[in-house]
Amino acid sequence: MQRRTLLKSALFAAALALPFSAPVQAADKVVLMLNWYVYGEHAPFFYGKQKGLYAAEGIELEIQEGRGSAVTIQAVAAKTVQFGYADVPTMIRAAVKGAPVVSPGVLLQTSPMSVMGFAEKNIRKPADLKGKTVATTPGDSMSQIWPLYLKKIGLKESEMQILSGDAQTKLNAVISGQADLLLGYSMDQSMKIKDATGKSVYPIMFADAGIHLVSSGVIAHKDTLKNSADLVRRFMSATTKSVEAAEKDPAGAVKAVLAALPKAGKPETLQEGFELTIPLYRTAETKDKRPFQVTDQTMADSVALLVEYGGVDASAAKDPKAFYSRDFLPAN
Repeated sequence: MQRRTLLKSALFAAALALPFSAPVQAADKVVLMLNWYVYGEHAPFFYGKQKGLYAAEGIELEIQEGRGSAVTIQAVAAKTVQFGYADVPTMIRAAVKGAPVVSPGVLLQTSPMSVMGFAEKNIRKPADLKGKTVATTPGDSMSQIWPLYLKKIGLKESEMQILSGDAQTKLNAVISGQADLLLGYSMDQSMKIKDATGKSVYPIMFADAGIHLVSSGVIAHKDTLKNSADLVRRFMSATTKSVEAAEKDPAGAVKAVLAALPKAGKPETLQEGFELTIPLYRTAETKDKRPFQVTDQTMADSVALLVEYGGVDASAAKDPKAFYSRDFLPAN
């Protein structure tokens, strides 16, 4: 009889305790849409997901491939996805036209824009471009900044041959020898050419001519920043940690990409492409800071360039801070 009474007491105590036990918090499901098919630049997202850095912030992350920055930005603006990873200048163009999008984290603070060709051709400095054939894609971001680059290096487009075509045509032109060079991103098109030919590519960087223009970053809807500020902070915290971890382990980061997407590319070129991306994370002013800590001056310079050379309305230069925020980043 005494044993039954003790059992009842224990059950009663357990029942009382149940309503007061903390419920298990479900992870927030978050979709990140990339700017393009997966390549080396995207490795930190996969590495952070594999290492549980997003899970530790209560985020269940789904990474989707994109079909160009403009498409990704449209998806964020339409609230189809919570976050995008896309070209910030392209986002600025969209925002000026009314798209309700902002960057809570600018990752590439140095532009990867370059003019590149096979290393064996020994085209290593701006003066070497004279008399060469350059493949371009009219209307893309690089062709818009190309006139400024030529002005900076003291050359005229008439001093070289220009071959126009879409993105694949540019690649094919260099691969086949129709063109000596193409306008491309140092860690993207160069790796595509190397994958196709096995030959190394040498990029002459626009940034080396003093062109200060940001590139890729995280994109979010203004409503998300306003109504889900805690989620944005957790996402940016996990992403900052993911970038830092991937910087220290490029090989491991690439393995995480291939574990998720075995057909994403060759391990060697994915890793080389990612290693070419790392120096673009910071400028001289942010070299001792954590990722995403872009300066106001860098953003103001970028917006000014887009107004002068990128076809962006002059109103954008009045308030460059409208296009980005550092408020959601972890402490430096």
